[in-house]
Amino acid sequence: MLTDFKNHIIEKLSMLKDGKLLIAISGGIDSVVLAHLCQNMNLNFSLAHCNFKLRAEESDKDEAFVMDLAKDLNVEVFIQNFDTTAYATEHKRSIQMAARELRYDWFKELAAQLNFDYILTAHHADDNLETFLINFTRGTGLNGLTGIPTVNDNVVRPLLPFSRIQIETFAKENQITWREDASNASRKYLRNKLRHEVVPILKEINPQLLDSFQNTLSHLNDTQLVVEEQLFDFKKRAIISEDDLGTTYKISEFKAVKNPKAYLFELFKNYGFTAWNDVVELLDAQSGKLVKSNSHRLIKHREFLILTTLNHSDRCEKSLLISEYDDEVKTPFGVLSFNNVDEISETSNLIVYVDKDLLKFPLELRLWKEGDVFQPIGMKGKKKISKYLKDEKASLVEKENTWVLTSDNKVVWVIGKRADERFKVKSKTKKIFKVTI
Repeated sequence: MLTDFKNHIIEKLSMLKDGKLLIAISGGIDSVVLAHLCQNMNLNFSLAHCNFKLRAEESDKDEAFVMDLAKDLNVEVFIQNFDTTAYATEHKRSIQMAARELRYDWFKELAAQLNFDYILTAHHADDNLETFLINFTRGTGLNGLTGIPTVNDNVVRPLLPFSRIQIETFAKENQITWREDASNASRKYLRNKLRHEVVPILKEINPQLLDSFQNTLSHLNDTQLVVEEQLFDFKKRAIISEDDLGTTYKISEFKAVKNPKAYLFELFKNYGFTAWNDVVELLDAQSGKLVKSNSHRLIKHREFLILTTLNHSDRCEKSLLISEYDDEVKTPFGVLSFNNVDEISETSNLIVYVDKDLLKFPLELRLWKEGDVFQPIGMKGKKKISKYLKDEKASLVEKENTWVLTSDNKVVWVIGKRADERFKVKSKTKKIFKVTI
């Protein structure tokens, strides 16, 4: 196995040879063997061990074992203790998910602080198969069937080509000791149930199961590349705008393909949506209809779908007060600057000129609210802002993020859209006040 491991590093993961590495080590056979293999290759590595405090004194014995291993290997070791149960309760996570979040957050923090180039974990071929089966039984798309990635950002899994049997054989042949986690034998967790009850039957049916599985993963990953290329081209056609408020897609592009649902799923699957039939129905729904996930919204607006985060739907009731002496003010939509000028020069929807003598300071900047009215410049009568936005065919997202600049509760400017006639510069104006986004 050592020869195969060396060849694998040289051919596929050569960046590890000169990198500063951090090995995530539990004390179990997989991570301990990984540490020994890395030492045999004279790689530059340290160990990082998480004590999750879940198995009473057994957890502390794992920690002591890792510290002794670090001495034997003559490498640096980092130990972190976690109150995993408290974290799981506070963040409403399963114990397994809580432990995963805690360890990866800590590993990445260590890597950033101490300049480790890569974090190494000991996932192997059997882990890959089990993850595939877990995703398969729960229901998943193509992404969930393409296996654990060998490299994911700065996380590297050098043992993925190797089986559990190969790892065990190497440990026994080299008289390597490790810690057994009794919970690995429990059928309580789905992964263990698959490991002990399902996978052995599959291997009995096909003794070359892992080799066949690797071939299947290779084909699926090739297919995934084709899908990604197709999606990239589709997004170039479908997306018409992207900004801080969201991403807007042309519905006509979805209707032009043979299977709109497949494209909707692939584009929006990472945003928490589950009601895919409802998402498909948005294509022909009335303007204003929407579908929510726990983190995002898809909104039908005329001939478009708009994807936004949920926090964009939370109206901010805070306002900003602007004194006569403010030169600029930072706002949620950018910076507003204020200048006294002698004449009107450049004009755009990002600039407004008003008669300063008609203003009463402090001015207030806030989101519009029901009941707000203004006199659109060039018009004689007043108009509700809600009616103005409807006439302008503003989307729900635009409506939620429309701000007004007011003076003594009178609207001076619907920001970025329309100024108010009552404050416009006239021939008798003495002081011209310029406001710019």
